[in-house]
Amino acid sequence: MAVAEDLDRATDSPVDWVAEHTRTYLASGGTAGHENNGVRTLVLATTGRRTGRPRRTCLIYGRSGDDFVVVASDGGAAADPAWFNNLLADPTVGVQAGTHRFTARASTASAAEREPLWNQMAQIFPLYDEYAQKSDRTIPIVLLTPQPPHSVNHPNAVS
Repeated sequence: MAVAEDLDRATDSPVDWVAEHTRTYLASGGTAGHENNGVRTLVLATTGRRTGRPRRTCLIYGRSGDDFVVVASDGGAAADPAWFNNLLADPTVGVQAGTHRFTARASTASAAEREPLWNQMAQIFPLYDEYAQKSDRTIPIVLLTPQPPHSVNHPNAVS
């Protein structure tokens, strides 16, 4: 189970520019790297499904009520990104959005939620539509729901 405190000790993404962005973001306390040309990013820490160790990456996000919304696009790759597969094994995650750090519960958007959330995220980052066109999979939309401190429930599946 990854929690907010794991953001500082997690292993970075294997993608060099993502790892550098993540390190800069966290080193600045969230003041550098949070927003670029109107696109906001957060740092997500998941628990590695094979290693049990925390992993972190930066992702573009939007908001839906209190939830943070991220897209498991992996640039339109044929398979879901590793961080999404980690969420399927353990949906408790650490998040830093700007200077705000918290533990969240991840869930995959339902069919009814997906279309409006996809449209919102494609307005934020139009390349998502291109990624969807080149991929044979339905790209998951993930909701990150902040949890009150010290009240993390741990069911073993993303709903």
